[in-house]
Amino acid sequence: MCENRFIRQNRSTTNGSERSLPAIERLALSTMNPQKTPRARPYAAHRQASIYGGPDGSMPLGKRALDIFLCILGLPFLCFFTVVMAAVVRLASPGPVFFRQERVGYRGRRFMCYKFRTMKVNADTRSHQAYLDTLLTSKTGAPMAKLDGKGDSRLIAGGWLLRATGIDELPQIINVWRQEMSFVGPRPCLPYEYDRYEPWHRERFNAMPGLTGLWQVSGKNRTSFDEMIKLDIRYSQSQNFLLDLGIILLTPPALAIQIADIANSRLARAQLPARPRAGMRAREPVKESSPAG
Repeated sequence: MCENRFIRQNRSTTNGSERSLPAIERLALSTMNPQKTPRARPYAAHRQASIYGGPDGSMPLGKRALDIFLCILGLPFLCFFTVVMAAVVRLASPGPVFFRQERVGYRGRRFMCYKFRTMKVNADTRSHQAYLDTLLTSKTGAPMAKLDGKGDSRLIAGGWLLRATGIDELPQIINVWRQEMSFVGPRPCLPYEYDRYEPWHRERFNAMPGLTGLWQVSGKNRTSFDEMIKLDIRYSQSQNFLLDLGIILLTPPALAIQIADIANSRLARAQLPARPRAGMRAREPVKESSPAG
């Protein structure tokens, strides 16, 4: 069983209680106090707004070097899956292979984010917006389960698997190369999501957005919206080279858990008895009659 053992409410950061946390989160907590772990210091001294240096928000050398190395490593995979996706899209859904969408990143800056298209062309976004409203107004701390597991009709054939494995996000290597994103950081949100954020939510934008992050390896779809925000803010305050490496190493098993969760959710949904449409009565089976004579 894969229980959500990553998120604990009202954690204490004393030496005794930190031992109960996973290593990745102990590292994140400890780096918020550099005196505790001298060899795991943040990339730069944490200032009021961000650790990033220059007026353009340029990344620290270590983080940028890691991004460039991973971009070079990931380029062959991007080329291979571009060819595969071109064939898949041609068969499953007419339209472009790539999907571009405006996202909000570092300090609220807008940029065009690239993905492989996994939805039908001109898919309706109202269901996603309604789901976001539910998460923002939820008082119960409902987990952020992906709509993919509920049988999202907007997806092309096999789209849920591409999204669960993260293959659809491979084109964001382009965004990383252009320094609009990093490999590790909070996920970039949509403009209408940003507009709904409370002021404290926007502290998560003090870090460069990424393909994976502390939230993704700490339960992701089993966490609430507020827990996601708190994890993103924690990362923005404590990011360092060791933490980034740890998150990258934990991403494959986190993806495996996500695939299993979504697959189980889809399987359970498929096993439910079909419900009659609204306004329609269930018909009695028609008996086959023999010809007269």
